[in-house]
Amino acid sequence: MDKMSLGQHISQQFNAELEDIRTRVLNMGGLVEQQLADALTAVVDENVELAELVINGDLRINAMEVTIDEECSRILARRQPAAGDLRLIVAVIKTITDLERCGDQAERVASIAMRLTGGREQHRNHYEDLVHLGNHVRQLLHDALDAFARMDPEAAVQVARDDINVDKEYDALTRQLITYMMEDPRTITRSLDVLWAARALERIGDHARNICEYVIYLVKGKDVRHVSLDQMEEEARKR
Repeated sequence: MDKMSLGQHISQQFNAELEDIRTRVLNMGGLVEQQLADALTAVVDENVELAELVINGDLRINAMEVTIDEECSRILARRQPAAGDLRLIVAVIKTITDLERCGDQAERVASIAMRLTGGREQHRNHYEDLVHLGNHVRQLLHDALDAFARMDPEAAVQVARDDINVDKEYDALTRQLITYMMEDPRTITRSLDVLWAARALERIGDHARNICEYVIYLVKGKDVRHVSLDQMEEEARKR
């Protein structure tokens, strides 16, 4: 094999490794999405068995994070990537960290679901608000992963903007629950469980936004953490 053919072979092999890494991230993201969906179903249906499956399934997410992280380390050591390829590896490492934390929060919701069984009538409105928040967050996470898959910085900005609405929903539910507890102290324990579940969902929204920041970094080479949404959008639209 001449030098040119060898170079092409190595380049093709490297591209295949990078594509495999991206695929693994999306597979991990799909599992996290399913964990979140199942955790919400466990809340709605008061399904203890499904909640237990979510709790046990978190180990798979942890294992996927470790496997992808190790592969990224091997690529860094062997290939010494630069420019866009290096940004992809960095973005992947950061993304899987946020996905693992999303999995932790889904597990937390499932654990709370096990404690919330039997109190639906007393907290009907709060359950409905919690599920609405959860479905909003599910869509946010899905859209963030879609932006990552398509390497679409403008779609990433839209997800970041929508996270503001998630925060507003969470704040409104928090105020309702605090008022409810003040009016009837007997509801404090269960109200706090609903509040902790809502907090876990709000955190997943934050992690989805983080993933979108990595998408912009990957495509545009600009770190947009800790900047305003308008600045983020400006960077995403730069040619």
